[in-house]
Amino acid sequence: MKRSKIFLAALAILAVSSCGNKARIEGKLSGAPAHEVIVKQLNGTSFNILDTVKTAADGSFKYKIDVQKGQPEFIYLFHGDTRIAALLLEKGDKISLSADTLGNYEVSGSAEAEKLESVDKAYTKFMNDLAKSQTLEEANRLYIDHYRADVNYVLSNPYSLTVIPVLYEKLSDDVDVFSRSTDALIFRNAADSLKTVYPDSRYVKALAKQAQERIKLLELENILKAAPEVNFPELNLPDMTGERKSLSSIDAKVILVHFWDAEKAEQKMLNIDAILPIYEKYHDRGLEIYSVCVSVDKALWGSVVSSQKLPWINVNDGLGGASPAVNLYNVGSTPATYMIVDGELRTDALQGSDAIDRTLGRLLRR
Repeated sequence: MKRSKIFLAALAILAVSSCGNKARIEGKLSGAPAHEVIVKQLNGTSFNILDTVKTAADGSFKYKIDVQKGQPEFIYLFHGDTRIAALLLEKGDKISLSADTLGNYEVSGSAEAEKLESVDKAYTKFMNDLAKSQTLEEANRLYIDHYRADVNYVLSNPYSLTVIPVLYEKLSDDVDVFSRSTDALIFRNAADSLKTVYPDSRYVKALAKQAQERIKLLELENILKAAPEVNFPELNLPDMTGERKSLSSIDAKVILVHFWDAEKAEQKMLNIDAILPIYEKYHDRGLEIYSVCVSVDKALWGSVVSSQKLPWINVNDGLGGASPAVNLYNVGSTPATYMIVDGELRTDALQGSDAIDRTLGRLLRR
């Protein structure tokens, strides 16, 4: 008898625990007796179909869904292709819903579900008004007003999951409401705040990932904005220490971009017999050399540079003829030398050390 009581008590505990993980929806869809309501779950910016529920003769229906503690679920109800309700369900919620087949609905029983209803309706109204706008000026004003309202909502509700669908709002399939690069900061702040309350929520984890991606794009944009404007193909290749050296970082009146192959004896000798005398003659007058080796044998290249004690900038990415640098400068064969004067690339490769010497003599007079 005692074992039987313990077993029954265990079953009761399991039943209570199981019920506790449920959220309940009691709804009524007016004008739709014995119709199907499709239950969908938000997954990123798309939906997964969970179930279908048939309404009674008076349009009423009930539905239960598992919701884990600390992991609320976004549930959307559809009648055919029409979305009839957007719900945010937490463990233990009991939601009352009245809706019609046109997409009008009212929610009660949960503060968070009611907040989601409010922002969902604001977005629907905005999109309807936008579709009816007559001029570009009117459409732009509607967008700005809605964007500002969205930003205000996100900032005013830092710990509410309802900010997530707000941040994911779209103007079209390819255009987000939050489409500015600086919106990355809003995404990051929202994700950081929500993580303190819902660390296990997959929605928050997905938001944090998108925020990180947006921050990277913002950082790249800032780097590009800060980069000096150049009128030559940029190169950014590793030097002897593995540190990347960019062509645009060189502060010189004239830069020689010299392509050579360390595996060819005559080109190794060219460094000593022709390039070095030119460098020593004109370096103090404003010349710098950016020497790109196209040899795939980086050990050999390093040995040549060290033994010859070449004093200019020496770089090599080890890709040989497949190097982007070769393609950018349209190098057909080596040696090939190009000249950048005051930030402007001279289009033709210079032929021979004498021609280089004469040109530099004119450009870098004392």
